[in-house]
Amino acid sequence: MAKTKILIIEDDKAIADLLSYGLTEEGFLTHSEGSGISGLHKINDFDPDLLLLDWMLPDISGLDICKIVTQNHNIPILMITAKSDITDKVLGLELGADDYITKPFDVREIIARIRTILRRHKQANHQDISPDQHIQFKNIHIILDERVVKKDGNTIDLTPKEFELLITLMNNRGKIFTRSQLLESIWGYDFLGDTRTVDTHIQRLRKKLDAGDEIKTVFGVGYKFEKEEE
Repeated sequence: MAKTKILIIEDDKAIADLLSYGLTEEGFLTHSEGSGISGLHKINDFDPDLLLLDWMLPDISGLDICKIVTQNHNIPILMITAKSDITDKVLGLELGADDYITKPFDVREIIARIRTILRRHKQANHQDISPDQHIQFKNIHIILDERVVKKDGNTIDLTPKEFELLITLMNNRGKIFTRSQLLESIWGYDFLGDTRTVDTHIQRLRKKLDAGDEIKTVFGVGYKFEKEEE
């Protein structure tokens, strides 16, 4: 069985070596890059299953890398940050990170979070669907196995988290989700703090799909997708 591959982008060699050693001991295949640019170049060659990304890098911000990777790849991201401000952490989530951990950290916690992210990422991509199964609602068409979303025949570019959020809402049309429920379902952990990352993703979905009438706000509660009339 092929080993799960982790790409580590971390400019502190001591930390990168510690992470690589700990992950290798747990059966992962790792590769480390000390700069953001070299890390981005390595993605296509190494084809990682997860990106372990430092927030502060010498050449390009981890946030910028997160944004680039999210737009071009379906790779889960665990960010490592020395920042403790909740606003900064939420920003990372809004740009596509799946989780974050603050320095100093315990390698065992890194491994536990990686396993959780990978498990949920696998579930999101293998939902026991037939290869040709589509979701259709009015003029919104989703091809599940290709992770393609179209409206009026035009392809809409969504980030992985936007796609998962849309699928969750459309598969449960009429059901009201609280922000906390969506965070747990899509991001995969109990989020302590500001829940605005859900609001941001909802706003982006509405704008990209022009779906203000379909994705509804239930004031004081959360969100739901319009239920098709009988």
